[in-house]
Amino acid sequence: MTENRKRILEMLAAGKISVDEAALLLSALGEESATASDAKVTVGRLVPRFLRVVVNQPPSHGHDQPDKVNIRVPVALIRAGMKFTSLIPEDASREVDKALAEKGIKLNLKNIKEEDLEELLTALTDLEVDIDDGKGKVKIHAEY
Repeated sequence: MTENRKRILEMLAAGKISVDEAALLLSALGEESATASDAKVTVGRLVPRFLRVVVNQPPSHGHDQPDKVNIRVPVALIRAGMKFTSLIPEDASREVDKALAEKGIKLNLKNIKEEDLEELLTALTDLEVDIDDGKGKVKIHAEY
């Protein structure tokens, strides 16, 4: 048993972390022979490494197999993309905002802050968003 696994089990036994937190930490250690740099832990919580979006649709016309989309986006890529919004020329940014507004989406890409992403990831840590309309299912959650 590795030293990290022992420490996690000791924290669980001492009541310092919950069973769910211990399971998350142990699973993070087990992924891809994880090293200390693979799983980031901040003050008592595991930081998500991926944002997962899964869409399941019933079989479409002429197909026997259901349609499925399975997207796993690294959180680091999302963070980098947010930083690139500052490089968008002002004219282009206004055009994007205008086009989004015409579709009823009030979103200014330059107003999205790092804290907003952290808040979203924290919410997805404790929550899985499931949408099931009887025709298909969408599932969004954070992965470690």
